[in-house]
Amino acid sequence: MPKAGAYRANSVIYFQGDMSDKIFVLQSGRVSLNYSDIETGKDQHDTVQVGEFFGVKSALGKYPREENALVLMDATVLVFTVPEFEVFAQANTRIIMKMLKVFSNQLRRVHKQVDNLLEKGESLNPEAGLFSTGSYYLKNRQYSQAKYVFSRYLTYFPTGSFAMEASRHLETSETNAQRFGDGKGPAPMVVANPLSPAAPTAPVEAPKAERNPGDNLSDAAKEYYEAVSLFSQEKYKESLVIFKRIIDANADAEYVAKAMYDSGRSIFMLGDYEASIKQFTSIIQANPKHPDLTDILFWLGQSWDKKGDAERAKSFYKKILAMESDEDAASRLKAKKALNRLEAASRG
Repeated sequence: MPKAGAYRANSVIYFQGDMSDKIFVLQSGRVSLNYSDIETGKDQHDTVQVGEFFGVKSALGKYPREENALVLMDATVLVFTVPEFEVFAQANTRIIMKMLKVFSNQLRRVHKQVDNLLEKGESLNPEAGLFSTGSYYLKNRQYSQAKYVFSRYLTYFPTGSFAMEASRHLETSETNAQRFGDGKGPAPMVVANPLSPAAPTAPVEAPKAERNPGDNLSDAAKEYYEAVSLFSQEKYKESLVIFKRIIDANADAEYVAKAMYDSGRSIFMLGDYEASIKQFTSIIQANPKHPDLTDILFWLGQSWDKKGDAERAKSFYKKILAMESDEDAASRLKAKKALNRLEAASRG
């Protein structure tokens, strides 16, 4: 059953970037959903009416909150978990139709805004327009949207002019999304179009491959970026097939190493924790100084955690904390959070 909650004026029900499976319906008072317009960057304020739901999309979609929910006047709300809300919605088709109408209006608004962004100086170049849109989201710390756009870029233009930059931006988006959450953290320094006249360009005498780095990618690199794009779309089986193909071909040492690591991640996401342990362990045995060693140790900890062996999981998290000296390093932050959770569970 849903639970009732009371919030005082000027309190916050949830912040942008929070992860939660809670859905709210306003029973009394006033609540404002505050966010930045993706086109203008201006602050927007949507008032929730009594009887309306909010926090639905992010809870059902399992992605970070897109807005701050600020209480303007003392409010009471009903708080649903996702399963509770699904049961409620199935018994109230009117609610479903109302939500579909709201979502449809919001989707049309987002499409219009993205179209406007693409038209600003990039209407004749879809590739550059897509890259610039991803750069816009990344610069404004909308990491979830940036991840999606850059993965789309690498799908449509795996050998495009901005393939290498898109791959780096995709990695930055994933790291910052995990470390800070949408709307938080430092604004990354991003060049929207690294080949535009306003941006630093290669010397006139430079070879064409230097001006268009995507054209100089090896076949293994092209496949790797395709697999990364599939992984970002949660198509783990498809990404694993390509990663394995890169490993078996053994044609490019750099991307073979990358594919071995990411194949382990794909295996983990598919729920085969025993196989992911074997994969990550084999990587360490082959290369004890692997550049992604702390991340590999984290995935090993996660795998043992999922298998129910908390003590082994803790040992990997503690090893990361002993190795990583940078307090703000993403691997250290993840390990510390996971270790604290396990230790709290053991005390409870």
